[in-house]
Formats: sequence, C-alpha cells, structure tokens
Amino acid sequence: MPKKTILDFKIMASQNEKIAMLTAYDYPSASILEKAEIDIILVGDSLGMVVLGYDSTVPVTMEEMLHHTKAVRRGAPNTFIVTDLPFLSYATSQDALLNAGRLIKEGNADAVKLEGGEYYADTVRTLTKAGIPVVGHIGLTPQTASQLGGYKVQGKDLESAITLNKDALILEKAGIIMLVLEAIPKQLAEKITMELSVPTIGIGAGEMCSGQVLVWHDLMGLFDKFVPKFVKQYESLGTLALEAVKSYSKDVKESAFPIDKHSFSLSDEILNSLYNKKQNLEE
Repeated sequence: MPKKTILDFKIMASQNEKIAMLTAYDYPSASILEKAEIDIILVGDSLGMVVLGYDSTVPVTMEEMLHHTKAVRRGAPNTFIVTDLPFLSYATSQDALLNAGRLIKEGNADAVKLEGGEYYADTVRTLTKAGIPVVGHIGLTPQTASQLGGYKVQGKDLESAITLNKDALILEKAGIIMLVLEAIPKQLAEKITMELSVPTIGIGAGEMCSGQVLVWHDLMGLFDKFVPKFVKQYESLGTLALEAVKSYSKDVKESAFPIDKHSFSLSDEILNSLYNKKQNLEE
C-alpha cells in the first residue's frame, strides 16, 4: 500500500471517508499498524505516560521523541507519520523550527503536531513556510492540562466554545494540514469540522469528525492507571500478558520449561568423547 499524502486526507474528508489514526511508539507496534493499513500513525508525547512511566506528558524530551519516531519509521516505512513536538520545544517560533526540523530530517516524520490555538498561529506559519507540515491540536491539551483545571472536557460553555471555534479557523488560515479535537462536545466538533477545509481528527469529540485517534495502549488494554470515557478497549492484552508471565514463572520453578523441544543436543559420539577427554584430564 503506498503511503497516503496530505492531499489524500483532504480528499477522504471531502468524500466523508473516515481517517483512522493510532499512536505507536516502537518498531513492533508500528509494524502491526502498517500491516493493518492504518492511515496515520501518531508518535504522541503520550509515550511519556504509557511507555516511560511519567505522571504526565510534560517531562518528555526532544531526544525521547526522536528516538521513538526513528523506531516507528523503521516499523512503518510506508505509513504517514505525525510526531508531537514535546512541551517547551516550540515556546518560540525559532525553537519550533529547530525542533520540528529535527523530527522531519532525523526522525523521518511526515509532519509535526503542536498543541494550542491562536497564540501559536505565527509558529504554524513559520513551520509551514519552511516546508514542515503541521497538525494542530485544540480542546483538551495534555501539555497544559494543569492550566485547564485537569483532564476535563473543554468548550462546554458559550465563551470557551466560541474561543475554540475561533482557534480552529485561525489555525487553518495559518496553514495546518489537519486538526486534532480532544475532549470537546460532539456538537462543537461537528460545527468546527463543517467550517474547516482541512480534516479534523477526534479523540473524545464525537463521530462527526473526519477521523479518529486513540492511544495504542488504551485500545489494547495495556495501560491500567485510568481509562478515559472516550476510549474503546478492543483487547485486554495487559491481562493476557500478566497471565502469560505468571505461567512462565510457574513453569520455570517447577522445571516444566524448558523441555527437550526447547533445547539443543550434542550427538552421542561427541558427548562420549567429551566425557572421555574429561576423564583423561583427571587421570
């Protein structure tokens, strides 16, 4: 399957063909996503929580994002990859240009994603003029969740809904190629989607977005600290993995693993010679 392009995504959105996006952070998961023909892989800074064990996305560094992006690209050479710019890596337009450039040149990502609305319009313009495709992200923005009062639904009152709607239009004008809408009322997401000419990708934003994104570990049941309302768990791999590890430990302790089929053997001739040589040495 050839890698989809920015134009492909715009056409899909215009024809009401939904876009499927999932996160991946390593070679094996990226390889699975490519085999499944997922449209877009997001190397999200959520890796800080689900892979690195941080309490939030804030501690994630550029080097960590680069490291994981390279692994994902090796696993999915023919899939469109978007990588998050981590917290404080785009505080100024020049910082954004330097760090986004690294994700594209060194990480081989196809686009970068940044969080925030109107305030980051100039940054989007700077990156776009430099030839770096940018995905926007408004609503619940995890990097600044503490300023939003925690991981809560955004845009529920008139004033904040108007602000988010305005942010979306300003970001589109600045040059974003698509927009992630996280944890906002579905009616607001629908209005924004109808008004934009670029695709919207929802996560907790209802079914009327141009596409959807979920975190791999949430979808697979591999992250058990909390499960957001908007997550649908398709498997419980965490439970299966726990049982597998318990079974392995039990087999080792009871000498049920390894058995002959898991082992390698010497021929009788070599084995006899080996013992005879040992005996000769002892004499």
